Amino acid sequence: MSVPKSGASELTPKQIVEQLDRFVIGQDDAKRAVAIALRNRWRRLQVPEDLREEIVPNNIILIGPTGVGKTEISRRLALLAKAPFMKVEASKFTEVGYVGRDVESIIRDLTDLAVNMVKSEFLEDVQKPAARHADERLLDLLLPGKPPLATPHPFTIEGAGVPGEGEAEGQQQQHQEAEDSWERTREKLRSQLAVGTLDDREVEIDLPADQHPMVSVLGPVGLEEMGVNLSDLFSNIMPQKSKRRRVKVSEARILLQQEEAAKLIDMDKVITEALFRVQQNGIVFLDELDKVAAADRGSEFGGPDVSREGVQRDLLPIVEGSVVTTKYGMVKTDHVLFIAAGAFHVAKPSDLIPELQGRFPIRVELHSLTTADFIRILTDPADHGGRDAIVRQGSDR
Repeated sequence: MSVPKSGASELTPKQIVEQLDRFVIGQDDAKRAVAIALRNRWRRLQVPEDLREEIVPNNIILIGPTGVGKTEISRRLALLAKAPFMKVEASKFTEVGYVGRDVESIIRDLTDLAVNMVKSEFLEDVQKPAARHADERLLDLLLPGKPPLATPHPFTIEGAGVPGEGEAEGQQQQHQEAEDSWERTREKLRSQLAVGTLDDREVEIDLPADQHPMVSVLGPVGLEEMGVNLSDLFSNIMPQKSKRRRVKVSEARILLQQEEAAKLIDMDKVITEALFRVQQNGIVFLDELDKVAAADRGSEFGGPDVSREGVQRDLLPIVEGSVVTTKYGMVKTDHVLFIAAGAFHVAKPSDLIPELQGRFPIRVELHSLTTADFIRILTDPADHGGRDAIVRQGSDR
């Protein structure tokens, strides 16, 4: 498998920080930490394959109050790397055995996102041939098929009962003239379609009907997250139904182009590339990690503290590396980069279970924003010229 295209593949940590500076004010320590982590992931893909498995990502904990840029730094980093990115809140999960989301659903959701990302890229690559195929289908709707070839009737009697040579030549000439007229009309319609003259004309097209709604299965361990899409199962068993709609040519062109583009992409290649990106480039932003840290590990265990520690122990195999079953195949999490974040006002990182602490070796404290920082956020983000500043956006509207 080739290394996926990455917008940050040739950027040094200093250049990555410069890109992050365009969108996030301050927090230089956090920017440097994530830039080095991203660069190390790219460098890992350059070494021989037998050494890649030995290089594990250095997960990061960003410590700071709400609104200082923890999520934005991670999101911009993923956009820069063109990597699958998933933001989740640790407080939304419960330990195994309780009603709630299973922690493995993080990887399933990340895989779904990666498949959609890769599919979108593949669809962009086939837009031109898909547009040509859609135009041909529209022309078939606007002007039905070629005139049928006229053949002399076997019992046509001319003189001795044999079809006359003159009659056959006349029928062939008539057919050729009809075919030439049909071709000229089709080319005329093609040119009108290209310039938009026919956009308001209506045509009837057949579109797939959504006949199987999503079926949710509720259970004590969150069976809806088990990767079993019952609508996909039913669609493979039941025949595909379609419904006829009457739409304008402009709308039909878009719908038919989407349908033709979907036919041109190879979903097996899409899934293979998506799984590779998740396993080698995936980034998970684990927010509110402090909410599942026990504030006082020496106190009597009971109530919510047991559940918090249970969530941490469920997260541990995902963070340190395990295999998760998804509907697209098995996904190894050994090289997924986890960036955790939290305010840690009450709890501290040391309140996490020791095993989980060891899986986040890099800790960065983010500073509270000052008045000067807020002024810069309003007037000077992006391009260092204020083009995308909030006050400029408001005035332009």
